[in-house]
Amino acid sequence: MAERGGLPLTTAISAANTPDAAVLLPLLDGMPPVAGRVGRPRRRPDKLHADKAYDHKALRAEVRRRGITVRIARKKVESSQRLGRHRWVIERTMSWLMRYRRLVRRYDRHAEHFAAFTTIACTLICYRKLTKHPK
Repeated sequence: MAERGGLPLTTAISAANTPDAAVLLPLLDGMPPVAGRVGRPRRRPDKLHADKAYDHKALRAEVRRRGITVRIARKKVESSQRLGRHRWVIERTMSWLMRYRRLVRRYDRHAEHFAAFTTIACTLICYRKLTKHPK
């Protein structure tokens, strides 16, 4: 999961045959508090943009129940072209992650090791992005 600028907020490691929609709710639950405005740090996003792989009625209802506006393309109704304005952000974040060879080709047998290296890669991405553009 990434924020609007492409910085990774949280990651989840799953088997290749796991549907994307099955991992969304644990990702939302695992999102760390994010500060940005004055007051209590936020624990959930305002909106969730996702592709057609996440188009399930139960999933939409659960995300709405959490107070998040759902922007998920509907299967057989909407074109994937309309998502391009928002999808490129996550695609760019995935590209940043794929710069790390250890993540492209999984050398580790244990999921915990792979998750640790993914976390390190996300930390490096955030560090480089935040030190490049100080505010």
